[in-house]
Amino acid sequence: MTALIALFWRDLRRAWGSGALWLPVLFFLLVATAFPFAVGPDAPLLRRAGGGMLWVAALLAALLPIDRLVRPDKDAGVLDQLAVRGFADEVVAAVKIAAHAIGFGLPLMIALFPASALLAQDASRVELLATGIAIAIPALASLAVLSASLTANHKGGSAIGGLLVLPLAVPMLIFGAGMLDPSGRGAIKLLAATSLLLTMIGPFAAGAALRGLRE
Repeated sequence: MTALIALFWRDLRRAWGSGALWLPVLFFLLVATAFPFAVGPDAPLLRRAGGGMLWVAALLAALLPIDRLVRPDKDAGVLDQLAVRGFADEVVAAVKIAAHAIGFGLPLMIALFPASALLAQDASRVELLATGIAIAIPALASLAVLSASLTANHKGGSAIGGLLVLPLAVPMLIFGAGMLDPSGRGAIKLLAATSLLLTMIGPFAAGAALRGLRE
C-alpha cells in the first residue's frame, strides 16, 4: 500500500512539476482566445459553438501528457518492480488514473471559467459546462491512461493515442454538448452513465495493456 501511495504522489508531482500545472490552463485559454478569430466576433454564434469547443479542448487537455503517464515508469523498471511485489496491474492503472484525474482535472476546472467568459458563455451555461466536465474527468483520465499504456512502446505515442481514444470519447462529447441545449437536459444522465462505464472499465483495460508491456 505504501508503494501505491508513493506512486500516486509521484505521478501527481510529475503532473504539476516544472510548470506543468499550468499547461491545461494555458491550453484552454489559447483555445478560447483563438476560436473567436476563426468564427468572428458574433456573440450568439460564439455562445452556441463555444460550449462544444470547450468540450473538445477538455478531451485534448486530458491527452496532452500521454507520453509521461506510463512510459517513464516502464523505462525505469517501476512497473516491473510493482509486479514483482505482487501488485495487480489493474490496481496500478487505477492509481495512475486517480493521479491523472486530479493532476489535469483541477487546473482544467480553474481554466474553464475564464475560457467560458472569452467564448461568451452565460452563467447558466458555465454551470452546465462545469458540471458536465467534472462528471467526465474520471472517464477522460481513464482513456488517457489506457492510451498511454497501449502506446508506451511507441515513440510519438500521443498522436497514436489520440486516434485510439477518440471513438470512445465521442459519446461523452455528444452528451456533454447536448446538456447545453435547453431541450437536452436529460443528456446529463447519459453523460454520467457513460463516464461511470468508462471509469469502471478503464483500470481493467489499462491493466491488461500494462501486462502486455512485459510480454
